[in-house]
Amino acid sequence: MTRSPTGPVVMGVIALELAAGHAPQRAALSAAEASGLAEKLGRDLAVHAPQVRDLDLVLAAAHFDPAEALRPGWSLHQRLRELHQRAPGRGEGARLIAFGTDENGDVPLPLQAEEGLRGGLLRVVPFLLTGDGPTVDAVGERLETVLLETGMAQADTALLAQTAFGAQIEHARYMTLHDLAAMTAMQYEHGGLGALWPVIETALMAPAEEQWLDAPPEPLLRYSGGEVHIALFEPAAWRVRYAPQDATDEQLERAYQHFQARQQQIAAVLEAHGIPVTFAHCPGKTDARETLQS
Repeated sequence: MTRSPTGPVVMGVIALELAAGHAPQRAALSAAEASGLAEKLGRDLAVHAPQVRDLDLVLAAAHFDPAEALRPGWSLHQRLRELHQRAPGRGEGARLIAFGTDENGDVPLPLQAEEGLRGGLLRVVPFLLTGDGPTVDAVGERLETVLLETGMAQADTALLAQTAFGAQIEHARYMTLHDLAAMTAMQYEHGGLGALWPVIETALMAPAEEQWLDAPPEPLLRYSGGEVHIALFEPAAWRVRYAPQDATDEQLERAYQHFQARQQQIAAVLEAHGIPVTFAHCPGKTDARETLQS
């Protein structure tokens, strides 16, 4: 559960695990399909937390890369909050509000996923729950407790998503954003990016704080003020900090190229999470940490 200027909300996703080689054929659902998916979502969530029925459920019936949902300020769900504020029927009881394609079948800007992040096997469909504060608190606490272990979507919900998105879905489950963050941290650990996660987590959970990645052989970087500065070492400065002892010139050249590729990989991951990255030139005679703090 989190709070915003417009009140407390529970932020979650429908996580769709796709079969390899079968990208969804459609980026977003029609208004009618979106409403149908929202109804099944509400029913499924109410199994775990019956008070869901007393809250507004807001669904963006479009799929995104998980990194788009895990950005500072929770920007993807912020779009949903803004759409919810403009929806009719306020004060008339709990509402199911679903957003899909427009009358021409086009995907409106708030529901457009980034083109460069479309290739993954996990796609997420964002939703939020909002309403009376104590009810939101109770529902949020309950969903945080149970969804990660027992949040599989019911079969007809998964089938509707599969048919409507034109995808081959192996698993469909519900997660809070904290669940999604925990799963992503585990995936990064298994994928050799575990050292970077504390930086991303700080940007998400405590954006005003500072976080370093200072663990050779990893690149040196500092998160502060909402952005990351990565130390860009000249070859001589890199050798002082990173070079293996007794390495040949050829081995050093390969190692330096690998290090540069690693910097670019880390920068790409951070930018996928919406964290701005700049490279700070670090000459050989300067202290790289001091350069990143200046």
